[in-house]
Amino acid sequence: MRRAAAQYRTPSFTRSLSQIASSFGGFFAVCAAMYALWDVSFAITLALSPLAAGFLLRVFVIQHDCGHRAFFRSARANNILGFACSLLTLTPYTAWRRQHAAHHGIWNDLDRRQTGVDLYANCLTVAEYRALNGRQRFWHRFTRHPLIANLILPPFVFLLFYRFPIDMPKSWRVERRQVHLTTLLIFAGLASLGLLLGYAHVAVVQFSAMALAAIIGAWLFSVQHRGEQTEWNHHDTWDASRAALQSSNFLRLPRVLQWFTGNIGFHHVHHLNSQIPNYRLQECHEAIAELHNVRPMSLRDGFTAMRMTLWDEDRGRMVTFHDAAVSH
Repeated sequence: MRRAAAQYRTPSFTRSLSQIASSFGGFFAVCAAMYALWDVSFAITLALSPLAAGFLLRVFVIQHDCGHRAFFRSARANNILGFACSLLTLTPYTAWRRQHAAHHGIWNDLDRRQTGVDLYANCLTVAEYRALNGRQRFWHRFTRHPLIANLILPPFVFLLFYRFPIDMPKSWRVERRQVHLTTLLIFAGLASLGLLLGYAHVAVVQFSAMALAAIIGAWLFSVQHRGEQTEWNHHDTWDASRAALQSSNFLRLPRVLQWFTGNIGFHHVHHLNSQIPNYRLQECHEAIAELHNVRPMSLRDGFTAMRMTLWDEDRGRMVTFHDAAVSH
């Protein structure tokens, strides 16, 4: 199965260029329309924010592919484009690439969770949760409440947390320097745009799109690694291929949302081979018969999965805080 998936990891230069044009072009066009409509109708300006966020999500998916060296054959081309994407996504490219690569080596491995890599793909077992004292248990539940984890934290992470190399060891010298360079260029770009168009305009247009994109992106990453059917295993029984099919979800989205999210709903295919370009994930899924057995998660299931926060080792499935309390 992994050999079969490897056949789809070759990028198409034409399709990559087309995706760059549609994603960057769409984002810049919608932002330009928002600025142009500011004096016409503030309500219409804000109404375009979700569309701008959708195009920004596609830019992030391109950055994600570049981090896996999946978007172009050339490593240098991937790195240049990935860095360019980071100035729009506000996500330092080199640092995020290294941290995300670590995620692909430890996801849903019970013995390798406490690395600080997976903020949204991590969890406690029911036994570990019950062993917490009252204050710790309250804080754990509070920070994982959908309103906090999926609405408040994501914009904070992208807008503020990523501006500093807070969570990186000092040995990551290149990554730490690029965080500062990315932050400097972002502030320079916003300052220049503010001088040209007005700082209030820039704050509303750019940050509304960024905040929405951050919320949707964090939700996607979170639900694609949790859900009632998601498995967690100890390291001695952990297997990358099984984890791809049982521990990363196939999120089946409506066609328009699949387009804006760059096919990332085929996350089981991405974990099977992370070098497959996003525009070939569906093609790979449809070509390999074994992948058809992966149970799809609907959009409604995705919202339900937000509450699946603990791994119940006795029952072998993800559960909610309420389920853990009832079973106790």
